Parts: sequence; structure tokens; C-alpha cells
Amino acid sequence: MKKSAIYTRNGDGGTTSLIGGKRVSKSHPRVEAYGTIDELNAHLGLLLAAIAPHPQCATIEKITNNLFNIGSILACEEPTTEIPATAIATIEEQIDTISAGLPKQRGFLLPPANEQAARANVCRTVCRRAERAVSALATEAEIHPNVSAYINRLSDYLFVLTRLFCNQTEKYWEKHWK
Repeated sequence: MKKSAIYTRNGDGGTTSLIGGKRVSKSHPRVEAYGTIDELNAHLGLLLAAIAPHPQCATIEKITNNLFNIGSILACEEPTTEIPATAIATIEEQIDTISAGLPKQRGFLLPPANEQAARANVCRTVCRRAERAVSALATEAEIHPNVSAYINRLSDYLFVLTRLFCNQTEKYWEKHWK
């Protein structure tokens, strides 16, 4: 029987190949960083399924494509592409547009209680973890600063998107115990 092209058996020993062919441990910080970006992209897919046909779908679809680009940058020891500053500016524009229609934030928000907002919030938390993974990788490898800037701005976008989907029903953290 012919072996499937889906499995190679090369990773059975706990290693994987980076772009360029170098083998590293599957627990390597580079693999953790691009793996978390991949996980974020999967969650963004779930968010898209929950909000379609919302006007923000087009922005999120662009973001998912950009995250594949970031994943390829992180999976390569010597990346040949960079994130353009315009990609970051696009997210900032979306943050400003959404924020303009939101009520003033009065404190720390509790996790949202509707599916759309909750999915956006999960995306935000996975994005923050991706940011930490990229930051950890940057302590041992050179990472273009726009990678960190894009991921940081993306988590801000996902925060305001969460607030948008709360539909003005935000609940705030209260310091006293209940």
C-alpha cells in the first residue's frame, strides 16, 4: 500500500522542519510562536462563522491571511518578507472606527455572555498568548519589530470587537467578593 502524502513520519521523534529544512524540537520557541498564531487563526475562523455576515468579516478575513504570512515569517530563520506598516495602520483604523461607537469604558470588563463577544474574547486571549510567544522567541532570534506590533494591535482590535459584540451589555468587575 502506498503511503499517504498527508503523513511523513518525520515528526514522530518530536521534531519538525522549519522553512528552509532545519529540524527543531516541536517545543522550540519558534514552533510555539507560529503554532499559537495558527491556533489564533482557527479561533478567528470560529468567530467568522458566528458573526457572518457582519461588516467586520472582511477585516477578519484579511487578518487571517496576514496571520498566515506572520506564521511563515516565524517559521523561517531568515525571513525574506516583512509586515508592511500599512497592515498595522489598517488595524488601527478599524480600532478607531469601532471605538468611536462604543460607550466609555468604566473599568475592567468581565467575560462576555453572548457567543459572538465570547468568541472574540477567546481570540483576544489567544492573541495575547501569541504575543508572549513571539516576545519569548525575540529573546533568542531576531524578529522584525512589525511582527510584535501587528500582534499587539490585533489584540487591541479583538478587545474592541469584543466590546462591539457585547451590544452595550458589558458587565464590569467589582472588587468586592460575591
